[in-house]
Amino acid sequence: QVHLVESGGGLVQAGGSLRLSCSASGSIGVGNVMGWYRQAPGNQRELVASFTSGGWINYADSAKGRFTISRDNARNTVYLQMNNLKPEDAAVYYCRLARGIIGSYWGQGTQVTVSS
Repeated sequence: QVHLVESGGGLVQAGGSLRLSCSASGSIGVGNVMGWYRQAPGNQRELVASFTSGGWINYADSAKGRFTISRDNARNTVYLQMNNLKPEDAAVYYCRLARGIIGSYWGQGTQVTVSS
């Protein structure tokens, strides 16, 4: 069993910043891949930023230059620093942990609201 807990969402004005955190616990294994996704009302869940199994980082085009993903392996925690937020960034942000063929796990999500 894997347990993911996100935090750090909230209401921010356009141009502001937020830092999301996701702490993983349980049977997370080794070599897992963690990342951030988001889902706005009426839209499909989409990638925001994620580490890859090869150690690279993938960013959505909309996140490049504004968002930074980082990871503290000692704490099994992944972060998403979001700067210069825009109204279109408003969504529920989800943390995902992938364990290869074993499967993927999702957090409960944290709401990000950006006022214009």
